[in-house]
Amino acid sequence: MTLLIFYLLLALVVSFFCSMAEAVLLSVRPSYVAALAKKGGTGSRALSEIRENLDRPLAAILTANTIAHTVGAAGVGAQAAIVFGSNSLGVTSAVLTLLILVLSEIIPKTLGATHWKALAPTMAILIRALTRLLFPFVWMSERLTRLLSPSGAGAHTFSRDELSAMAAIGAEEGALESKEFNIVTNLLHLRKLSVRDIMTPRPVIFTVGAGMTVQDFFAKYSDNPFSRIPVFDKSLDDITGYVLKTDLLVAQARDEFATTLNDFRRDFLVLADTTTASATFDRLMHEKSHIGLVIDEFGTLQGLVTLEDVVETLIGLEITDELDRVDDMQALARERWRDRMQAIGIDPDSVEQES
Repeated sequence: MTLLIFYLLLALVVSFFCSMAEAVLLSVRPSYVAALAKKGGTGSRALSEIRENLDRPLAAILTANTIAHTVGAAGVGAQAAIVFGSNSLGVTSAVLTLLILVLSEIIPKTLGATHWKALAPTMAILIRALTRLLFPFVWMSERLTRLLSPSGAGAHTFSRDELSAMAAIGAEEGALESKEFNIVTNLLHLRKLSVRDIMTPRPVIFTVGAGMTVQDFFAKYSDNPFSRIPVFDKSLDDITGYVLKTDLLVAQARDEFATTLNDFRRDFLVLADTTTASATFDRLMHEKSHIGLVIDEFGTLQGLVTLEDVVETLIGLEITDELDRVDDMQALARERWRDRMQAIGIDPDSVEQES
């Protein structure tokens, strides 16, 4: 009877541990491993080690589980025949199967999948020890796996769609606020947008002549809200650069009224209209520029883009201050275009349908 109980406990306890360890190991997220390693908590090193190659700990767990099931079932069957007689083998097998199913499969895997965060650090240490203990079996399993599958097969990396789905789940579960979710989603889709989608269109760009003096500028545009002002030579398509309003204010304070805006001109960063919003942000940051000129394949001006435009796209909000009169410059451009079409007797809706 003692051996019967021993073999039964061997099968149930070892299998319970293996099932829970497997559930915890497969539930642990890479982000959790990285966060735990950064904090340096208990078991962080062991968890990082076993997550580097999941095949090894899984092979050790499955090996231990198989040994426990095989030895335990054989021992229980043999001892049951001695204690209760050979006629009890059918009942013993049925009871053992039910116990293994409930006590060493359903319950431990449910606990492991539900409480993996609390169990992961401790389980990682135990799994690492088990992997080392069963190293010969793990080694043979690795060699067999390499023969049956090509190198790198089954390796998994997160796709952008998966990251977006994870962010959505995080928002639903309350791990992310709605604004944080929007930023993550917009960031993942930033490379799908072109600079044309976020720029200030050509028709609503505020420009001044490069030959205008500081005195004339403040006489006409003293309430101008823009900090960077494009300047042109002969026409709007001949923009030669931009000036900082702060430079003009300093010149005004120094009574340099006759100085022309061209003396304060700075060069534009030039971007093709096919450039993605993500690449636009990279270029602006790399060149340490706040504003860029957008042109088409023929060199014709299409619009202006700023770091503010990219950030607005990223956070999904229009950044405005007390001096801004218009939130959406693209909407203003469309509105002015419709007004021009109506002024010359053309229905703008019909033009949009044809295009």
